[in-house]
Amino acid sequence: MNSKKITVIALVAVVLMFFVLGMNAYQTRVQNSQAEKVSEVVSQFSNSSGGQASQANNRLVRFHSPVFGPSNAPVTIVEFFDPACETCRAFYPIVKDILKQYPNDVRLVIRYAPFHAGSDKVVKLLEASKRQNKYLPVLEMVLAAQPQWADHAQPNIELAYQAAKEAGLDIAKAHSDAQGAEIAAVLQQDIEDLTALEVTKTPTFFVNGRGLPSFGDQQLRDLVAEEVAKARK
Repeated sequence: MNSKKITVIALVAVVLMFFVLGMNAYQTRVQNSQAEKVSEVVSQFSNSSGGQASQANNRLVRFHSPVFGPSNAPVTIVEFFDPACETCRAFYPIVKDILKQYPNDVRLVIRYAPFHAGSDKVVKLLEASKRQNKYLPVLEMVLAAQPQWADHAQPNIELAYQAAKEAGLDIAKAHSDAQGAEIAAVLQQDIEDLTALEVTKTPTFFVNGRGLPSFGDQQLRDLVAEEVAKARK
């Protein structure tokens, strides 16, 4: 190998090294910034009895947020969720498994982050399903049908409504309810909160106010296990 090739390879290696270091530094800055944003509410999670009044004034949990699991669970997973996000769909069974593993210790709070085209309309559909006590079956059917309706360039929202109908939703009523001011306010509040917390991708998880050290299912499981262990002491 001649000296020119060695020099080029060395330069490429240096550039790649600085790129990796830069990405790591960027991710650290984002995580630190989010940690600062949520630090003020960590104590609220620690002291909360699970009542809606104690939740209403922080950025992570709002009184309107869908909750799965015991309301007084000592460990709260907050997921910023986009119904059109493939990774959110992939994580859904993982989060369900965590709730099954800790039936008395963990609850899940869903917050909406409608980053993809058409997601805001599906969020409104999900909120409308609450008024018919169909939130969970509609959520699961909409996620199951996601590959059909959630084209990021041209989403077909009617297919999401058809999936919701298969879950037993009264579609005419849901269409009407989805246009209401209350549901619009829920969506607006979640957007304001995710902006304040600098959430930029989905899913984003917080566990008792703590963000994941890095993204991944095992990182989520480990952080939940750590918080459960603390709560059981």
